[in-house]
Amino acid sequence: MVFRLFLFLLGFGVAVIGGISTIAYLNLLTTGHGFIDYLYFISRRVECYLFPLGVSIIGLSIYIPSSGR
Repeated sequence: MVFRLFLFLLGFGVAVIGGISTIAYLNLLTTGHGFIDYLYFISRRVECYLFPLGVSIIGLSIYIPSSGR
């Protein structure tokens, strides 16, 4: 139970960091870059990969089998 809670909170924190970075880079659209340029830019940024990683850790923590205690 504690391990699942730790995984959930870890995944939540990682997803928040990645989501904030991805949203912050939306400012590129206001500087005249196109949406395709934005997608290309965030695909090269490591911190933007943290969002899908965090969501998958959250999913893992939810669907991992319980120990049955």
